[in-house]
Amino acid sequence: MTDGALLLDKPVGVTSNRALQEAKKLLAAKKAGHGGTLDPLASGLLLILVGEATKFAGPMLDADKEYLATVRLGVTTTTADAEGEVLEQKPVKVSAEQVATALERFRGPIDQLPPMHSALKHEGVPLYKHARAGRTIERAMRRVAIHELEVLQCAPPILELRVRCSKGTYIRTLAEDIGAALGTGAHLAALRRTRAGRFNVADAVTLDQLRAMPDRRPALLPLRALLEGLPSAELDADAEARLRNGQSLKISGLETGLLALYGADGQVIGLGEAHAEGLLKPLRLTQAAEKHRKTL
Repeated sequence: MTDGALLLDKPVGVTSNRALQEAKKLLAAKKAGHGGTLDPLASGLLLILVGEATKFAGPMLDADKEYLATVRLGVTTTTADAEGEVLEQKPVKVSAEQVATALERFRGPIDQLPPMHSALKHEGVPLYKHARAGRTIERAMRRVAIHELEVLQCAPPILELRVRCSKGTYIRTLAEDIGAALGTGAHLAALRRTRAGRFNVADAVTLDQLRAMPDRRPALLPLRALLEGLPSAELDADAEARLRNGQSLKISGLETGLLALYGADGQVIGLGEAHAEGLLKPLRLTQAAEKHRKTL
């Protein structure tokens, strides 16, 4: 199976791992991963990385995400979403102006307390397992960024929001905090991921569509598509061979930081990191082509 990435539209009620395993089987892939998990109750874009593409999960995980979120005011739950038990119910009497004012404080850099019902680990155990055992673990606040927060519909007790945010943002926590700011309480009633970095759910396929394809290879994006937008460098065959042998390269004029690396033939070599004084170090490289293996 060709190396690459599949844009999958994950349905509600399916875990990210189950969707990944199903896609992996359909693509006859020996190795696959995803570029950012989605809760079972969330739908939308799940980036499936196949073969050599798994080496580029880092930039996918670091990318900004966009969501369509349904917030239910007046009801708080144990998990901050629709799956939890109801903790408290309050009447909802808020205006569109009050909602707009409350949302102002959540735009830009904000601090969030990670929820107990999350996959973050404490002493090697996911927080949700501690929560299910009745334990509450002290957590540190996290700084995240809400780049855009748009009201699509304000019909209390329901708010429909579009959120574009940095990695690590918990939309459940955002919903809960918005409810606290309004004095009504709230939980996340539904969530759909519409974008991850440059990729849009409008271009994704469902599992049913994937099953129906007689040839599934065209559904995969090539490796190069994963690295588009990154600063890049082109290496000749000798430089590529030396980099694959673990050597750093001295190349002037490189932009410091993460770089996409390509061969003279346009093929993806992988990711490198450019340091001061033009020093290029290998990070994650694709499997060497046969012509380069002979030189190592």
